[in-house]
Amino acid sequence: MADDPYVVLGVPRGASEDDIRRAFRKLAKEFHPDVNPGRDAEDRFKRASSAHDFLLDADKRRRYDRGEIDAGGEPVFPPRGSSSGGARAGRSSRSFEDFGFSDVFTDVFGERARSGMGGGMGAGANSGRGTDVRYSLEVDFLEAVNGAKKRVTLPDGGVLDLAVPEGVIDGQVLRLRGKGGAGPIEAGDALVEVRVRPHAVFRRQGDDVLFEVPVTIDEAVLGAKIEVETPSGRVHVTLPKGTNSGSIFRLKGKGVRNASSGTHGDCLVAAKIVLPSTIDDALSYFMSEWRQKNKYDPGKR
Repeated sequence: MADDPYVVLGVPRGASEDDIRRAFRKLAKEFHPDVNPGRDAEDRFKRASSAHDFLLDADKRRRYDRGEIDAGGEPVFPPRGSSSGGARAGRSSRSFEDFGFSDVFTDVFGERARSGMGGGMGAGANSGRGTDVRYSLEVDFLEAVNGAKKRVTLPDGGVLDLAVPEGVIDGQVLRLRGKGGAGPIEAGDALVEVRVRPHAVFRRQGDDVLFEVPVTIDEAVLGAKIEVETPSGRVHVTLPKGTNSGSIFRLKGKGVRNASSGTHGDCLVAAKIVLPSTIDDALSYFMSEWRQKNKYDPGKR
């Protein structure tokens, strides 16, 4: 004999249809075989599904409450000569596989579950989760440093919009939850591998950004205040008198943001003395005179 459907769902006899649905959703999430594999969970789910269907059938519920039929749908006092063989009147004879999973999943897990179900349990039903899908995305160096909004075009012509976070590194994988293959309970994730194109000037070293800045002879000799371009914008750098090629100037906090600490690295600016494209007579004469009076060999220092 079937169990009392009110007891199975844990609701009172005066429960509304919404109360019955909520009770069933709670049990389905706990005992559905895709979520909780095992014979006991399967049996609990089948009983809850039968009780749910039974109580939402207004006619059956009314006759059951009056004591005219039992929880299996059979008359309590069947007419003389009636046969009890075969399928019981009004009782579901569906197998476990026929329990209307599409409706169950839609009711319990939302409309997305229906689209992932197909016609039945299907591949991936053991986990209830769709497959992860991998993509590759190329970004410019400055986009990787500063972050960017990008769009990934899928093989089927669809698109994925994603935010590239500040400080993403070459080869880092960004996970877009729920954007992968459809599944009976939840979709898989889209895994986007980021490839960072090299920059003509900037080079990354951890959270620091290294680059060279050209300096004229007079700036190097006399000192100067110059403007340089960093990944986050233009800043001023003060060169002292006698700046050599290769001298490093550190710009605090102008490097790459570290996602873990929330702090920024530095910009390391290397001075590179660049001669004028044309050496005129005045410069040649001056340097010749200067060399005669101030000979030195930097290799001996």
